[in-house]
Amino acid sequence: MLIDTYGRVATDLRVSLTDRCNLRCTYCMPEEGLQWLAKPDLLTDDEIVRLIDIAVRDLGIEEVRFTGGEPLLRPGLVGIVERVAALAPRPQMSLTTNGIGLERTAAALRDAGLDRVNVSLDTLRPDVFQKMTRRKRHDDVLRGLEAARAAGLTPVKVNAVLMPSLNDDEAPDLLAWAIEHDYELRFIEQMPLDAQHGWKRDGMITAGDILTSLRTRFELTPEAQDERGSAPAERWVVDGGPHRVGVIASVTRPFCRACDRTRLTADGQIRTCLFATEETDLRTALRSDAPDAEIARIWKLAMWGKKAGSGLDDPSFLQPERPMSAIGG
Repeated sequence: MLIDTYGRVATDLRVSLTDRCNLRCTYCMPEEGLQWLAKPDLLTDDEIVRLIDIAVRDLGIEEVRFTGGEPLLRPGLVGIVERVAALAPRPQMSLTTNGIGLERTAAALRDAGLDRVNVSLDTLRPDVFQKMTRRKRHDDVLRGLEAARAAGLTPVKVNAVLMPSLNDDEAPDLLAWAIEHDYELRFIEQMPLDAQHGWKRDGMITAGDILTSLRTRFELTPEAQDERGSAPAERWVVDGGPHRVGVIASVTRPFCRACDRTRLTADGQIRTCLFATEETDLRTALRSDAPDAEIARIWKLAMWGKKAGSGLDDPSFLQPERPMSAIGG
């Protein structure tokens, strides 16, 4: 097992397939983009599948989520999914994406074995989408969502970040739209993972702000605590059900005590937390012909040293050097 000194067991592996992205979201990266990882530094498809195999066979991983950057930009994505689906035991597989390109790949991903998707969409207004992402791709995301639902990649989850003076008035509209289209909406507090290091706690839209806004139009009933488990989202039943809405309050309501995640970056580094300042290198061991048992030992040692929490509530908190696009969601 991937257990730490606080008794938490990691069963959920987040695998970043690339640091590249075809959007330039204001809360993530500058308009000109970033210096991408060099291709030789990236794990190959074979290396990714081998590490996932070790994780599920020897370390107790039960769920794999593919992330980026934008994972749909990874040329070998469908093949990776197909190969991971053939592992024993077979993990549950999901994908976090901005939805661009999902229209043409959703059916192939489902056929390869993908179970479901999370799609990022912060606004229903094309003009606001362009301001937030610096791209005119709003319709592409909507079509991608429809394709995911049609392919059976359900429940289709939609992740939204609210930003002051941009889309902070859209929470009720987003929820009404998600209910109409049978998507599960989750709001995510803006986190200090932007490449510009411009995040400020003052002025951010908090979970409390989001819930207050939603309650102007909907009746929200907290979901039973035992239904949440280790999921990062607190969920509420909307107007008596069956629909639910979630809020991931990483900043104001940290959920570190129930964390069950381990993270693999696109260049082969293990991270124990989104906000970690240290990483453990697996790529070197892979490329030095280390046996599976040695790689598993390195991974277990990394997770044993996982800290109690993210440190976001500490006044001395420092952002990690890597931005979200290079860590993986």
